Amino acid sequence: MAKSSSLNVRVVEGRALPAKDVSGSSDPYCIVKVDDEVVARTATVWRSLSPFWGEEYTIHLPLDFHHLAFYVLDEDTVGHDDIIGKISLSKDTIAADPRGIDSWINLSRVDPDAEVQGEICLDVQMLEDARGRCLRCHVLQARDLAPRDITGTSDPFARVFWGSQSLETSTIKKTRFPHWDEVLELREMPGSPAPLRVELWDWDMVGKNDFLGMVEFPPQVLQQNTPRGWFRLLPFPRAEEDSGGTLGAVRLKVRLTEDRILPSRHYQPLTELLMESVLGPAEEDTASPLAVLEELTSGDCRQDLATKLVKLFLGQGLAGPFLDYLTRREVTRTTDPNTLFRSNSLASKAMEQFMKLVGMPYLHEVLKPVINRVFEEKKYMELDPCKMDLGRTRRISFKGAPSEEHVRDASLGLLTGYLGPIVDAIVGSVGRCPPAMRLVFKQLRQCVEERFPQAEHEDVKYLAVSGFLFLRFFAPAVLTPKLFDLRDQHADPQTSRSLLLLAKAVQSIGNLGQQLGQGKELWMAPLHPFLLQSISRVRHFLDQLVDVNGEEEAGGPARALVAPSVIVREGYLLKRKEEPTSLATRFAFKKRYFWLSGETLSYSKSPEWQMRSSIPVSHICAVERVDEGAFQLPHVMQVMTRGAAGGLHTTYLQCKVRRRKDGAEGGPRVPSRPPPPGSLQNVNELNQWLSALRKASAPNPDKLAACHPGAFRSSRWTCCLQAERSAAGCSRTHSAVTLGDWSDPLDPDAEIQMVYRQLLLGRDQLRMKFQEDPSTDSSPEADAEKDSGATEGACPDALARQREAAGRLLEVLADLDRAHEEFQQREQQKAAPGPLGH
Repeated sequence: MAKSSSLNVRVVEGRALPAKDVSGSSDPYCIVKVDDEVVARTATVWRSLSPFWGEEYTIHLPLDFHHLAFYVLDEDTVGHDDIIGKISLSKDTIAADPRGIDSWINLSRVDPDAEVQGEICLDVQMLEDARGRCLRCHVLQARDLAPRDITGTSDPFARVFWGSQSLETSTIKKTRFPHWDEVLELREMPGSPAPLRVELWDWDMVGKNDFLGMVEFPPQVLQQNTPRGWFRLLPFPRAEEDSGGTLGAVRLKVRLTEDRILPSRHYQPLTELLMESVLGPAEEDTASPLAVLEELTSGDCRQDLATKLVKLFLGQGLAGPFLDYLTRREVTRTTDPNTLFRSNSLASKAMEQFMKLVGMPYLHEVLKPVINRVFEEKKYMELDPCKMDLGRTRRISFKGAPSEEHVRDASLGLLTGYLGPIVDAIVGSVGRCPPAMRLVFKQLRQCVEERFPQAEHEDVKYLAVSGFLFLRFFAPAVLTPKLFDLRDQHADPQTSRSLLLLAKAVQSIGNLGQQLGQGKELWMAPLHPFLLQSISRVRHFLDQLVDVNGEEEAGGPARALVAPSVIVREGYLLKRKEEPTSLATRFAFKKRYFWLSGETLSYSKSPEWQMRSSIPVSHICAVERVDEGAFQLPHVMQVMTRGAAGGLHTTYLQCKVRRRKDGAEGGPRVPSRPPPPGSLQNVNELNQWLSALRKASAPNPDKLAACHPGAFRSSRWTCCLQAERSAAGCSRTHSAVTLGDWSDPLDPDAEIQMVYRQLLLGRDQLRMKFQEDPSTDSSPEADAEKDSGATEGACPDALARQREAAGRLLEVLADLDRAHEEFQQREQQKAAPGPLGH
């Protein structure tokens, strides 16, 4: 039985943050950490005590993660960034409510003794001899300890307490992965049974030692089942300090999705029921599982369900029939063409998710060049007189403030200068649009033409397609490029305003100019001539787009979400030479341009360079971070591959740090606090490369369970100080930790499991609606419902079909319930009472 776990995290906004700058303001940003590993960093909001971030992440995790932490910091151009506060959420807290957390949470102060991480490996025995009882604690090793020294390492030693006695291990210098292999024996003293406590400390020559974490075992555990294995280090137990809101608060949305996936055969009946739904008539369908699902879901659940269903049918090669089924149901129920697909129905959500899943490379190809220009050129554009900053040009040129007309004319020229290439790219992209999207749009247009054949509804067939492609795909991507992976960061306020104006124009073109001159935004009138000229080109584009032969695609075989040859990530990285002879490690890294697809990780000196080297993705067995101390460089990762002879080879890659204006890369690592955010400028880029490589290599067999987060230099590993190059890895790998995005691989079993969970939530409602015999209720309300049903054509035969379909669905759910219970019982039987750790 497979297991899956994911966190949906949204860092919404902050309020009442303290001022950290002399100007009386702050430049806040937020770091997201899972089990002490940084997984994301928000953009910095400059000069604000009530920042709005609005950044959302999906993090795929192993089931054994423990806590989630948010650090809010103030970015400084010179020196270290200031820590404002933190929020820590345990896994149990997040999982307590299936709907997740959505609330304002006060920031707490960062306590150095609470900032612990890592694990320790122990083997404890209780022995008895003529002198009495003796506790033998074998302290073997520890891993992933917190870096307390300025070098990014620690000097750890262990201290063991039992009753009034204590003993210490030796101190191992400059490592976060110490190997002690020392046995400490303590004699039982008179009195009540005492717990065993093992503390780890970082030895300092000057000043007091720094706390690294502890584990504690109560007397009953020592007597019944002595600890043996790996144990997570914990901070000293203490009451959580509430700052009382003096450090401000952050609004967070966090939801944990955790499930156990059964073998595929158990989901086959439910999958077949869903497949039957899309292959039957859609217009009058009210009892199929898809019809029931649409009725039982709403809001965020409906969007999640739409994503899972689209992936499920893509994997079955039936995405076209599935979307055709949903759109036909929607069109049949619509009487006013002006309201067609305007609601957040399952059809609308499914079409949105389908375009994102299938069309993201197409979207990037069409929009990315112009979006990059907008971000890089940072031109001032404004048409709304109420928002014009007439003094802006004066501050730049010192030639006096321009008139409103001058600003409007200049902005109009800039806007058309960006809109022209956008429209050109869109109307010239017919051949680059994925065939699956073109087929779905063709089916949609045919359906709408059949429903609204009247001459006065001639535009409806165009609006149905452009409403999805322009209003729900192109325009949102222009407005918020980061959410569509077009940019790594959100835009600054000025660029955001420019993008908003461009998105409004794209939306007007998608509406075929029907609403031009209406509403409150009459200040857009100067742009109307350009928009009207573009509409005829867009109509011709939409005609060409649906001119596709879709017979093969409609019933085609199951397909991968992303073709193996498609580039899922590209960009410059610094690659370390294979065997550098120079001792200057910084100069051993050379700039190369990388491309990642499902088949290869290739690179060359520049994007235009013809000769490329490549690493087969099928050879990758681990992709992990590298400690900063290995090469004295931040943001380094390692790609470990296995050759034909079985030998391991490691390629080291660095995500280039963007230097600050003062030339610094951020301050050095400061003990007892999070890594300096100055060195976190590219943490998102590093995480995205790690995630993309791990997902691309996910199907590979023989993945490594452990690796070295350091490098083998000067005849030893920099991480654990082992002298053998072939020494076993000292840190666990993290192949399950990835960021969710459009390139996530298809997982039919996980997707159908989510559908099953969604049906469980509405099972009672399903029973009440379809399984009760309507003849048993003779109340006036029931009679009224019968009359209403009769007017809608709910004949006895239709009701019988509904009850039959509901009965089949409920039977399938019951079978899945039993299968889950059986597997859970087997797991409990296999789980022998073991140590408290792992």
